[in-house]
Amino acid sequence: MVFTDDTEGALVAAVVLVNSAEPPETMTTTDELAAFFVEHGYTGRLVGDQAELDAVHAIRPRLRELLTSSRDEAVEIVNQILAEAEALPQLVRHGDTDWHLHAVEDDRPLDVRMLVETAMAMIDVIRADELSRLDICADADCEGVVLDLSRNRSRRFCSTTCSNRAAVAAYRARQAL
Repeated sequence: MVFTDDTEGALVAAVVLVNSAEPPETMTTTDELAAFFVEHGYTGRLVGDQAELDAVHAIRPRLRELLTSSRDEAVEIVNQILAEAEALPQLVRHGDTDWHLHAVEDDRPLDVRMLVETAMAMIDVIRADELSRLDICADADCEGVVLDLSRNRSRRFCSTTCSNRAAVAAYRARQAL
């Protein structure tokens, strides 16, 4: 394991959220937002209306900037997010999840909680000097974010679709010779 479970979970959720803006756009309905909320283990309040979905969509560019920035830029963005949210980290335990950090209350808006959870996860990434685990998809036609949690740091594509597209293109290029 590269990071703790809560850090890894927050990073995975942030990458999925950021990549949901890539064509074809996903998470376009409140039902898809609710499914994302459950799938990625978010806790607290879920309003489930269009305004909440719009607010979540609105943070995708900022999360993308955070996940793809240099170390110094990431530090600045993390500090801004935590200051804006007036984050106060506290140890909490709920359900089957052992002690971990929450930095804002569960009744805060979902978009704020998502930003803060990602910022808290990025603290671990920055401190471990592991920003190289975040990159842009190697597919020339894709701008998706890649989170590489593999031991050998070999992940280059944001999805199986992009990986398959690259493999087919390479195969066709070899056959054309």
